Amino acid sequence: MDTQVLIIGAGPTGLTLAVDLARRGVPFRIVDAAPGPFHGSRGKGLQPRSMEVFDDLGLIDEILANGRFHVRMRHYRDREVLRELDMHEGRHPTPDRPYASTLIIPQFRVEQILRDRLGGAVEFGTALTGFHQDDEHVTATLGNGETVSARYLVGCDGGKSFVRKHLGVGFLGETWEDQRLLVGDVRATGLDREYWHGWGDQTGFVGLCPLPATDLYQFQATGDGEPTLEHFRAIIGRYRDDVEITEVTWSSLYRVNIRMVDRFRVGRVFLAGDAAHVHSPAGGQGMNTGIQDAYNLGWKLGIDALLDTYESERKPVAESMLGITTRLHTSGRFERDEDTLQLSLSYRDDPDAPGLQVGDRMPDGLVEQGRVFDLLRGTHFTTLERADGPVLVRPDGYVAAIGRSAIDDYFRLTPAAQHDHRRVTVRDRAA
Repeated sequence: MDTQVLIIGAGPTGLTLAVDLARRGVPFRIVDAAPGPFHGSRGKGLQPRSMEVFDDLGLIDEILANGRFHVRMRHYRDREVLRELDMHEGRHPTPDRPYASTLIIPQFRVEQILRDRLGGAVEFGTALTGFHQDDEHVTATLGNGETVSARYLVGCDGGKSFVRKHLGVGFLGETWEDQRLLVGDVRATGLDREYWHGWGDQTGFVGLCPLPATDLYQFQATGDGEPTLEHFRAIIGRYRDDVEITEVTWSSLYRVNIRMVDRFRVGRVFLAGDAAHVHSPAGGQGMNTGIQDAYNLGWKLGIDALLDTYESERKPVAESMLGITTRLHTSGRFERDEDTLQLSLSYRDDPDAPGLQVGDRMPDGLVEQGRVFDLLRGTHFTTLERADGPVLVRPDGYVAAIGRSAIDDYFRLTPAAQHDHRRVTVRDRAA
């Protein structure tokens, strides 16, 4: 066997998985058919739960340094400001929620931060051309003729996933051909960078959002046509004659797709991110859901007994995200709620049960030893010995078991989980 895990695709999903495997000491290779890194801002909103993931991975300082919270939106009629809006008005960090609102940060910067952590691990210009599997291995063929044997293969290769198609996995849903969005990263003059600027009328809308730590704006507009500099200039010219787009560094014509796979796993091959689910960009969920697919799968790749729970946990989440983004897209609503922050995401069995339950995100907090998240950070399971009883927390920050007998049962059924397990007696700081 050449490696433990072969990752196909070096976007946010594949890179997050690679970083998680690297810190666990799990051998992997990550390949991407593209000749080099992606340079666009297809996604630009990082949700609080994803920031908690990057906190655990030790990347949060770089992420925060390259992003910005509470970017106010300005809506205009020509040059007249009609209203201003902060989609996250009143949301601020608390002890249990250190990241309370969406961070504006371009996708290419998130990917760069992840790549920097990996060093030169990403093999660009390396396409997957075929694979087959048996009970022990996946044997993959790369575009350069190389054959790679891996214990597992993970397809993180986007909405047009070769891995998904080669598996024959269904991609159920629909394409809204009549709803298209022109997207691009542009340089522009005539606007300040303090606001997310937007114009709209009965014919459509156009927006220019400043991308932090760059001199770029993300351009978005409803409509069709080629996503060129001339076309972008013509669109903004309908609303403002004093704003000039001077350069387009990346652009795309987006068609609304709402689709999801019928399976996340086929034998030793897994699907994650856009390879498993695509949806409207409304609400900024796509990049984030993929990051959390990877975070859910990474630690399980070392515990065979838990691999089936990847699909059983992530498939309902993907279904929920498709519903949320579709509602936001059709309503045109800008305000955001708890669901879009992804902090309420849970793998619990009973959604209405009160209090902390198995499958819930373990909240942060202040105890005598410091922050709860500092105690959880790393590759280990953690038993928090609390005054009201012990809580076993999984490596991805979700509750695995509550109570002594339940924890003993968990380790009896999943003995591999004990290999990296810590116990911490915690007391409230105020006690």
